[in-house]
Amino acid sequence: MSFWDNLVEEALVKLESLKLLRSLRPIHLPNNQQLKPIENEGQSSSKPDREEHGKQAFQVFNEMQPWDRSSVEVQIAEKTFQIWQRDLPSTGDEAFGGDEVTNNEEEVIPLKFRKLLLFSGNDYLGLSTHPTVGKAAAKAAQEHGMGPRGSALICGYTNYHRLLESSLADLKKKEDCLLCPTGFAANMALMVALGNIGSLLATGKTHLEEERIAIFSDALNHASIIDGIRLAERQRSMEVFIYQHCDMSHLNALLLKCKMKKKVVVTDGLFSMDGDFAPMVELAKLRNKHQFLLVVDDAHGTFVCGKSGGGVAEEFNCEEDVDICLGTLSKAAGCHGGFIACSKKWKQFIQSRGRSFIFSTAIPVPIAAAAHAAVTVAKKETWRRREIWKRVQDFHTLTGITITSPIISLIVGSEEKALHASRHLLRSGFHVTAIRPPTVPPNSCRLRVTLSAVHTTDDLKKLTTALSHCIDLQDVGIQSSNVYPRL
Repeated sequence: MSFWDNLVEEALVKLESLKLLRSLRPIHLPNNQQLKPIENEGQSSSKPDREEHGKQAFQVFNEMQPWDRSSVEVQIAEKTFQIWQRDLPSTGDEAFGGDEVTNNEEEVIPLKFRKLLLFSGNDYLGLSTHPTVGKAAAKAAQEHGMGPRGSALICGYTNYHRLLESSLADLKKKEDCLLCPTGFAANMALMVALGNIGSLLATGKTHLEEERIAIFSDALNHASIIDGIRLAERQRSMEVFIYQHCDMSHLNALLLKCKMKKKVVVTDGLFSMDGDFAPMVELAKLRNKHQFLLVVDDAHGTFVCGKSGGGVAEEFNCEEDVDICLGTLSKAAGCHGGFIACSKKWKQFIQSRGRSFIFSTAIPVPIAAAAHAAVTVAKKETWRRREIWKRVQDFHTLTGITITSPIISLIVGSEEKALHASRHLLRSGFHVTAIRPPTVPPNSCRLRVTLSAVHTTDDLKKLTTALSHCIDLQDVGIQSSNVYPRL
């Protein structure tokens, strides 16, 4: 988009004239030894493949392995179970110092634990327990500790971070990528940077209408987008328009009515609470019509959607229509951190004006190493994407409920109903939390069930049986586009 390319180029020139342009100077940490092979230990008949990346060889597998189950099989102490059942406030203290008790004879008696099957996490591919990911983190930690501690612009940015950025840019088919401490920080950095463009290029203290930026945001966008916009608004160079959830007619009407030339549309790719997709094809058509900058937060779609795991834009074949794509490494990648995939110009501008990036310590080197391994594993182990979408089909077959993604939002209404259902599932051996206000609006409380590639069909049969005993699956609401949370 030449208009926005020219705009960010003009902003960069202004920053340089003000001596405010900031640069990343990678510290090189030598890779001292080869990554050792991971032994299969005869636990599977499948032979692992090896994917070469520079000096490291990442081991990948073509089917589920025994360790995969540990990403969905968890346990909690009996005390935690009782507190949860009674819905008592807790600061987590029961996790420490309460694992053992003594009887009158001072004999140590271990406390009981309850095993649960996790249906509430965001580790969609089960990569958090993948040995290749863990080995990459361990190797980096042994060689470099946690790495240089500082913000990326000072000393926290290394060749490990750069390698991860390059792999993410390649995944998203973008020119470059900027790593951030979290996905939340990534959205905050971008929104504040967008507001800064209007302020930098203003001719006076009072912003003229043609100098202001119009931001159009989906009503159900993530809290990090909302908070980032609110912070950017304080620069008084931005006007915000909220369009009804996934309603392209409403968005088009707002765009037609808006007289400002600098327009940005921001949306989640896959909505975290409702589990529905943004109408990407329609958004692409509107972008061509109105020439706005299209920003997509693909936190829940990255690695899950698309043939190569490129996300929602790849799934709907509109990668070239997305100007800036944000994501996280704490969900399907099974690690930690956030990123902004964009052009080199946008990267330099955001790293110079995105405060949540500038003033945060860079992610530790072992995390960057682990995330880079996870990117490779996620792309190569295509069976994980196949399996998670099979589980989506399994849920539909078992319940008759039509769902569109691994995020299943079962709306039960009142807070009391949601808590009752969650407690019943807990007693049945399932970890499914009740989602309540302010995360969702009043009277739209729900059970948020998330599926994983390492869940089995048998897991879903047991879950749906337990669900049928606490809620009416034929009457439950799926998604809600008429009411919105006020954060």
